[in-house]
Amino acid sequence: MKLLRRGAQAFREWFARQRAEYSGEAPRPITGYSISLATYLVGASGAAGAARATGRPSPRLGVGDLALMTLATHKISRSLAKDPITSPLRMPFTRFEGASAPSELHEEVRAPGAEHAIGELVSCPFCLAPWVASGLFAGHTFAPGATRAVGTIYASVAGADFLQYAYAALQQRSTPPEKR
Repeated sequence: MKLLRRGAQAFREWFARQRAEYSGEAPRPITGYSISLATYLVGASGAAGAARATGRPSPRLGVGDLALMTLATHKISRSLAKDPITSPLRMPFTRFEGASAPSELHEEVRAPGAEHAIGELVSCPFCLAPWVASGLFAGHTFAPGATRAVGTIYASVAGADFLQYAYAALQQRSTPPEKR
């Protein structure tokens, strides 16, 4: 037990030195990032372990499933990070700043310390994408039909969003400048 305590203390000291050398004067939530990374790894490992324990093979995704998963990952990540309706999920970690695009919010991370890393994660669609994609992949392992249904819904919404933007752009181009 004494050896374990010494090892833990040595790790904490090493980690503090690394954090100070990495961050310098800039306050970076390295501990929060580490906790988030560990959470992701534990979740992914847990899903892989559960699949193995239940004898489920890793899904072999064809081109169609991969395209569906890509579009769904994009839309789910954007919805979680930017939609007004999902702002209660981000509220403990962010501050509303205004609209950033049609039906999207601009929020600034407000939580200090380790919670800052969560704020960055939940307000960044690029940061959320690996988590969402991993969830969808796990869904293909344990509930492929339901996962395809959810993927189809979100892929359809992503396509509809693209068409809305294309329509608005065409409409703006066809409107004379004096009427804009």
